[in-house]
Amino acid sequence: MALVPLKPVLDAARRGGYAQGAFNVNAVCQAKAVIEVHEMLRSAAILQGADLANAFMGGRADFANGTVEDKIVGARNIGDAVKRYGENSPVPVVLHLDHGRDMESVKAAIAGGYTSVMIDGSSLPLEENMELTREVVKYAHPRGVSVEGELGVLAGVEDHVFAASSTYTNPLTAVEFVRNTKVDALAISYGTMHGPSKGKDVKLRREIPIAIRECLAHEGLDCALVSHGSSTVPAYIVREINALGGNIQNAYGISLDELKAAIPAGINKINVDTDIRLAVTRNMRELFAKRPELQESPSIGGVYQLLKEHPENPDPRVFLPAVYDTVMYGVVEDDDRAALVEVIEAGVKEAVATLIVEFGSYGHAPDTELVTLEEMAERYEKAGI
Repeated sequence: MALVPLKPVLDAARRGGYAQGAFNVNAVCQAKAVIEVHEMLRSAAILQGADLANAFMGGRADFANGTVEDKIVGARNIGDAVKRYGENSPVPVVLHLDHGRDMESVKAAIAGGYTSVMIDGSSLPLEENMELTREVVKYAHPRGVSVEGELGVLAGVEDHVFAASSTYTNPLTAVEFVRNTKVDALAISYGTMHGPSKGKDVKLRREIPIAIRECLAHEGLDCALVSHGSSTVPAYIVREINALGGNIQNAYGISLDELKAAIPAGINKINVDTDIRLAVTRNMRELFAKRPELQESPSIGGVYQLLKEHPENPDPRVFLPAVYDTVMYGVVEDDDRAALVEVIEAGVKEAVATLIVEFGSYGHAPDTELVTLEEMAERYEKAGI
């Protein structure tokens, strides 16, 4: 079937007492791999393209400076890839915009085929955040597109999102936010952090999602809760990267035990990006170590050179502009390029499969109601949201 909006997937997770992982992709082959591993484990799939991922997929190597035009092209490229591999998938597939910056980014994503969008107004004063988020809801819901907002500030760095310290989400403010904006999902701050350096032994404040869930239920408000900055940053992958010439230091994630304990506390969607970046980067380094002749390959040697120049960086987007036609369109023009794509896909599957199982969504694909965007738009209209 066609891709589905986010709301029915998270409704099923709330009913079933599990969480859906939401996984960021930055290349056609990554989207393919995420969908395939969810099919294997019979889980609904949430693929995320961050605002700056759209700029990257639009051909902008310096994606932090991406224009609206870049994002329009990139959103279409990601959307086309997800449709190619997900439109006839046996599991429900969502394409979700992660950390949308403004209305222009939201419109670019929806035009490109995204079925869900997140608008991040968390750095704004509360009234401005609510106003921006409500405007996005008014634009997205008539198109059947789900909306995620954010309240509270997460420390750490991810793309354009940066904060030196966290501001925890106030449960009473969360009720006000959901009531006024009509969002389908709310990203909250309860101790997670963006980026690969979250600090050792992070303890999540589970009392925050518990209180938010109770307050929302008391007011009769329907909204899923989302955990951003939730990568586990597997230590074994960091060690392997460094053994292969990388230099990634002070990289610590959120423990699986902490994340799993947050699920019965009310968390329904868990965002993961860094784990995928690490596994893909490790696999590319390993490929060039095992097959040194590829270091001089006219097709993929440029990737190796960028890996050498940036040993401290775990982000594949730094290395993949050397094969931009493969990134943007899935072009695999020779055996060397095929070998690179194979290890990228394997890294994605390694990172994602573990978390599908740990978060409990495996086998639950049939639990999601298959709702088209048109049907969802009708439901929003009838509900007045």
